[in-house]
Amino acid sequence: MPDPAETRAATPTLALGDDLVRVVKLLHVVRQHAPRRHPQVDPMAYPLLFNLKAGSLRVSALAERLHSDVSTVSRQVSTLVDLGFVSRGPDPDDGRAQALTLTAEGEALLHGIREDRDRWIRSLLTDWDDDDVATFSAHLRHFASDLEASLAELTRRT
Repeated sequence: MPDPAETRAATPTLALGDDLVRVVKLLHVVRQHAPRRHPQVDPMAYPLLFNLKAGSLRVSALAERLHSDVSTVSRQVSTLVDLGFVSRGPDPDDGRAQALTLTAEGEALLHGIREDRDRWIRSLLTDWDDDDVATFSAHLRHFASDLEASLAELTRRT
């Protein structure tokens, strides 16, 4: 039987796949145990806030950016609107439709979430130098871009 260490060394993508599965599972567990910035805002809704930071969007456009279905995003948006973190208003391109905008309270929540995340990441990387962090970040951005392109290709086929 082949030595697992030799197999991993011979096929770097096999090792990468194993490492990615481990990281995804660990991030899922961390998210479950991480304290919430606001007790009524599910961390799964945080990406909505991050995407609205750049400007107003329709629910359908937000769902597309999040690679999620409209009904899920609509439910999350309703909670954020009820809590005062997001507002609905007329879409400037189509007055019949509604656009979502981050409120001042939503911006403050987002700022706090980003501060918490930055503090947590810095605590994980205390023994990394700035060049290692920058290199990792560049590789991660590249991987995410390739993953998005792959996802776009998969969704065109279905």
